[in-house]
Amino acid sequence: MKKIDLNCDMGESFGAYKLGMDEKVIQYITSANIACGWHAGDPIVMDKTVKMAVEHGVGVGAHPGYPDLLGFGRRNMDCTPDEIRNYVAYQIGALQGFCKIHGTRLRHVKPHGALYLTAVVNEVVARAVAEAIVSVDPDLLYVALAGAKGEMMTRIGKDVGLKVVYEAFPDRAYTPEGNLVPRREPGAVIKDPQEVARRALRMATEGIVIAVDNTSIPIEAQTLCVHGDTPSAVDLVRSIHETLEKEGVSVQPMKKAN
Repeated sequence: MKKIDLNCDMGESFGAYKLGMDEKVIQYITSANIACGWHAGDPIVMDKTVKMAVEHGVGVGAHPGYPDLLGFGRRNMDCTPDEIRNYVAYQIGALQGFCKIHGTRLRHVKPHGALYLTAVVNEVVARAVAEAIVSVDPDLLYVALAGAKGEMMTRIGKDVGLKVVYEAFPDRAYTPEGNLVPRREPGAVIKDPQEVARRALRMATEGIVIAVDNTSIPIEAQTLCVHGDTPSAVDLVRSIHETLEKEGVSVQPMKKAN
């Protein structure tokens, strides 16, 4: 039986601002990437989200990003490697504290937004992120972009001794080169639950994603991500989960790929 993890970015509310439908989405996922207070989230939200994940048997992961609340971590920042290492280590440590409070262990780390996408193409940033993770806990799983575009990110993660998990995005459009279509472009985020479920199934069973020009891109993935801030997130993740299970794909917590 084929197996795959289903993850979602969560805990992205901040103070009086509510973002996402975490309480509903968490019923259908196996891993939660929890914001650590820099691109989104705050200590109250972090505490609540970790507690909720534990109650639902969902694996907890840190989702560190640039210190960019106004831009939701989706803007590039000119940071030194030392700054990135410390930013990432700081955020991982913060979430580990809440994991300890609620009697669970942090399982994985997935960079957020611009930090993630920069690590895909920039070796200096990729190494700083990976070194930060391994310095805090070498047993943490490292979520990296699946496919040819994620090869450098994966290689560096393995070089420093991390266990890598490959991630694909059924709710995001892909370019023929294997990049995610920038969010500012029309159609970058796919919102139709049936279409997203079909894409997820092909990723899980055939190891391919259909790009915007209808070409097939090889893509090995152990985890699939649905973005929690998409208005239809609950419908998307429910449709994916139900479709995968119906087609004989077991939705299980992420495992290492290497």
